Order: sequence, then structure tokens, then C-alpha cells
Amino acid sequence: MANAGTWKQLVRTKNVDDVIHQNDDDPSGDDHHARLSRRLTVWDLMGFGIGIVIGTGIFTLTGTAAKDNAGPAVMISFLIAGIVAMLAALCYAELAAAVPTAGSSYTYAYTTIGEIFAWIIAWDLILEFALGAAVVARGWSGYLQGVFDLPKAFFGEDDSVVNLGAVFIVIVLGIVAAMGIRESKLVTNSLVVIKVSICLFIIAVGLFYVNMDNQKPYIPPSEKVEGASGLKQPLWQWVTGVDQTAYGVTGVLVAAAIVFFAYSGFEAVANLGEETKNPGKDMPRGLIGTLIICTVLYVAVCFVLTGMVKYTNLSTGEPLADAFDQAGLGWASIIIGTAAVAGLTSVILVDIVAMGRIGFALCRDGLLPPAIGRIHPKFQTPVVITVGTTVAVAILGAFVPLAVLAEMVSIGTLFAFLVVSIAVVVLRRTKPRMKRPFRAPQVPLMPVVSGVLCIALMTNLAVETWLRFLVWLALGLLVYFAYGRKHSRLGKSETTSTL
Repeated sequence: MANAGTWKQLVRTKNVDDVIHQNDDDPSGDDHHARLSRRLTVWDLMGFGIGIVIGTGIFTLTGTAAKDNAGPAVMISFLIAGIVAMLAALCYAELAAAVPTAGSSYTYAYTTIGEIFAWIIAWDLILEFALGAAVVARGWSGYLQGVFDLPKAFFGEDDSVVNLGAVFIVIVLGIVAAMGIRESKLVTNSLVVIKVSICLFIIAVGLFYVNMDNQKPYIPPSEKVEGASGLKQPLWQWVTGVDQTAYGVTGVLVAAAIVFFAYSGFEAVANLGEETKNPGKDMPRGLIGTLIICTVLYVAVCFVLTGMVKYTNLSTGEPLADAFDQAGLGWASIIIGTAAVAGLTSVILVDIVAMGRIGFALCRDGLLPPAIGRIHPKFQTPVVITVGTTVAVAILGAFVPLAVLAEMVSIGTLFAFLVVSIAVVVLRRTKPRMKRPFRAPQVPLMPVVSGVLCIALMTNLAVETWLRFLVWLALGLLVYFAYGRKHSRLGKSETTSTL
């Protein structure tokens, strides 16, 4: 009986109606949580979405995935990842329109499959956004070093002692994120204009230098990877005992799992539901519009890149700038490198904003100390949690080479997408009459397909990535059982109601 009672506590769920109306009334004097201000439009949401999605994926992963895994068929890899992300986006759109709240998939899990799973998702999202911000900050520093020829010891990657460039940009953007959502959206939207413009520039100019012979063979024949460690194999190959290979169909799928990093973070838009003026209409448009625009840009840029330079000769550090260098367009290379600095800046900013909203949701529910999620009376942002996560990201960016952990961002994103797909089906059954301004098509078939595809891509990630992910989740469970379970506001309210 005790075990049954314990399990019931772990899977207790929040009432979805309570979540929808939790900010209708002004907070009491003892409440740390004021309302988040509704200041965002659909264009702002797409600005945030494009701001976080267009970044490392175009400026770095295109070269790495093409050279090491897929060849010119990296276009197919980005398309596969984009389709999986779009299916998840339709699920997100239904939930974000119906339940516009900070916390996105964390809150969706809390209202459907239970508190323990919601905590796991939140812990997973913290990893995704923190690690993503730190990786991009180091990439930002590297591009800055290349443009201005700064000392590699303080701005490079391989020879870095302490990456001051990463620390600098994280602190500056952390201040912007803490000052307010209006300031964040203005900076983000300005940077988005720059990065979209440079993507269009790459496509327009690069098309004149495309040599279709460089894209032959389009899918290079499969090759066995000699001397590869078992831990670096995709999970499904390790389980089945198949030798690790590059290129071929397997290489395309492995690349799709890796470049999913490029789509990670678009769910940050769903975290802004409480700050959107008309979430019922704007959240679906913002999410779906973001992915359509970004997928088209990714595929087009990949076509130009692999057409300008043979995939075997691509740079894995600065592939786009280097491709224009190889084509004799040094002036264009400088423009691209400068734009990359701006493009990566917006990714870091949106990551920090998203972490603040997830932390705010956890604190409001009592799973983290409520005081650190307090809304600043002037800035209307969760300043303490934003500053805290900024410091953590700055430390990671300063000292830890994170390129080898980029896959962890993908596995975290795919895991969150899996939970959201499940949540749509569960809520359709448990709350069939709930107002849904946007309804995902073909439920339950479409969410099931979305979940299956997420699992399929996850199995194409390396064994060591799975091990690191499981260690992080285990650490999260320790935090939950040490603090969150005892201080959960939902648990306290249930205890009070039974007295």
C-alpha cells in the first residue's frame, strides 16, 4: 500500500484548468510570482524562433555533417530532421494555444503524465538550453577570433586557456535577458534580420559558383569506420552488433540525428505563451512559421555549400566562410564570418530567456525554491534565476570544450518532443471538451508517428551520448527527491485538502 501511495504521489497531475487560469488573479502579498507581461506578437514569436534555430546549424553543422556522415545528401538529413520537428511543432502548437504558459513541455507533462515526468522534462530542458548556449557562446568566440584575429588562448577552441569571448557574450546577453522581454525581443529581431539576410546572400551569390559535379555521388557509398570505439557507435548499431559506418543511408540518418541540434530550441517559443498577446492564434503561427522558414533556408544553404565545394574538402569549423574562400571570394567570407557572430548572438540570448522561463515555472510549482523565481517589479522577468543560469553558462563556456557534447542537445530535444507527442494524445482523452484554438491534425495517428520518429532518431545517436544523458537524468532525480517532492505546491495542496 505504501508503494502504491508513493507512486500516486509521483504521478500526481496539475489540473489543466488551474494552469490556464493561474495568472488571472493578482498575486497575494506573500506570493513571489507576479504575472508575466503580455507583450509579444506572432512576428515577435517567429523572431525568437528563427533567432534560436538559425545559428550553429547553418554556420557549423552543415560542414561537419556533410563531410563526416552524409555527403551532399546532408540536404536530406536536414529535411528529415525538419519533418520530425514539424510533427512535434504541430503537437506543441495545440498545447501552447490551449495552455499558454511558461514551462512549455514541462507544464504539458505535469498536466498529463505526472509530476515526476514533468520534473524529468524540465531537467532535460535545462540541460538542452544551458549546454546549447555554452556551445554557441564558444562558437561565437571562435568566429570573433577569426574575423578580428584575436588571441586563440582567450577566443579560440582547441588552444583556449579560458574562453573570455564566451564569458563576455554570455554576461552581456544575460543582462539583456534580465532587463525585460521587450529589450530581448528588440535585440533578437534585429539580429534575425541580419542572419536571414546573410543566408539569402549565401544562397544568391553561391548559386553562381555551384558545380553539380561536386554533388556526385549524391549519397556516397557506405564505408566502415576503422578503429571506432563502441561507445561512439549509434545506439542501434551497438545493440545489433553492426559495424559502425559512414555515408550511405545509415550516414544520412546519423546526420539527421546530429543536425537535429540545428532545430533544438524552437520549443523555446512555447515558453513564451504567458507573454503572448493572443496565444490562441499566435503560438501555432509562430511555431509552424519558424520551422517552415528555417527548414527552407537550411536545405537551400546545404545545396549551395555542397555544390561550391566537394564534401570531402569542407571545413568543419567555418564551412560557409571557407567555401567562399575556396571559391576566391574572400570579401564574401569576411561578410559571412561577421554575420555569423551576429547570428550566434541571438541563439545565446533566446537560450538564456528560455532557461529563465523554465526556472520560473519550476519555482512557481515549488519544485525549486520559490524565492529564486521571483518576478522583478520593474523588469517583469525572473531576474534571480536568469542571472544564476547566466553565471552557470558563462562558467561552462569559459572552461569546458563542449563540441563533443553537442549530441546531448539533440537527445534532450528529441526526448522533450516525445513527451509532448504523448501529452497531446492524453489530453485529448482526459479533456475532450477543453477549448483548443488550434487542433493538431490526425490525432492520435500523427502524434504517434511523431513519437516513433523521435525514438528512431534518438537510436542513431552515440552510446556515450545516451550514457551522459542517463547520468544527467539520475542527478536530476536526486534533486527532485531531496527537495522537489517535499516542497511541491501540488503535493501540499493535496495534503491540505485531505485534512
